[in-house]
Amino acid sequence: MANIEIPVSVLNLAPIREGQGPKDAIDAMVDLAQATEKMGYHRYWIAEHHNTPTLVSSATSILIKHTLEHTNKIRVGSGGVMLPNHSPLVVAEQFGTMATIYPNRLDLGLGRAPGTDMMTASALRRSQNDSVYTFPEDVNSLIKYFGPKEKQDYVKAYPGLGTNVPIYILGSSTDSAYLAAELGLPYVFASHFAPRYMDQAIKIYRSRFKPSEYLDKPYMMVCLNVIAAETDEEAELLSTTMQQFFLNVVRGSQMFLQPPVEDMDPIWNPMEKEMASNMSSVTLMGSKKTVRDQLIGFQEHYNVDELMAVSYIYDPEKQKRSYLILKDIVDGK
Repeated sequence: MANIEIPVSVLNLAPIREGQGPKDAIDAMVDLAQATEKMGYHRYWIAEHHNTPTLVSSATSILIKHTLEHTNKIRVGSGGVMLPNHSPLVVAEQFGTMATIYPNRLDLGLGRAPGTDMMTASALRRSQNDSVYTFPEDVNSLIKYFGPKEKQDYVKAYPGLGTNVPIYILGSSTDSAYLAAELGLPYVFASHFAPRYMDQAIKIYRSRFKPSEYLDKPYMMVCLNVIAAETDEEAELLSTTMQQFFLNVVRGSQMFLQPPVEDMDPIWNPMEKEMASNMSSVTLMGSKKTVRDQLIGFQEHYNVDELMAVSYIYDPEKQKRSYLILKDIVDGK
């Protein structure tokens, strides 16, 4: 039987809730990190998005540093640093500095998407060349910068050199699965918003994986949506916040994270409902028993090594409760 007693982690996009401001969102991000650390979550990752007024996750490394400062042992990292937007040397220096201050607590998840629209991407880019295509080279540069002195070139990351910050490859299509397998690195699939290629990407990664000095066998993580509550009905009500979040994405509108509503039908049309539902189709939702059954079914099919949960829940206390229910399930409580 597939294992449901697996490490669970948290992804946070740091959304601003309706009626709040950016500082509230950053405080809520830290509060959730502290709560999930106490629950025994394995890692806490923060996303990267730009020119998005509803999220505060643009300067990811600063938010990671802030979270490390206010927690004690949970691993904190990027989900992810969107590498086309950054010089690998600068990333190595930033993460090398954090790894020096907070040893053995830092993860570097790397993505190849810009995390924004094309106009903003071009404002962020260090060159006008399409740095999306240099992603594999940039990943290799980072591996080298964090590696031992004897493997360095003339340009080195100080501090950074010898810190061996663990690198994770993020993906929402099949492209990154090939790269993660080729480099022998852990792979994280973004099923929480782009589930379409999940099956294919997992198969590619596992079948093509080459053992490396980092991993002797594939390490597959999946990020999914989780909305757990006392009853199925309550979870369904809470999930309307997530549905409004994805409707926001579909419409390209700029609404803050909305409170739950009794009925979504007056809010979206059938096409919007279908598009938003497709984006959030990999969701564990319901009471403890329901979510446990869903997780067992998921693991029987995919048997992943780690789950990373994102929960768009408006009420921070109910969000924490959702994370606690998930932790209890994987702990067999």
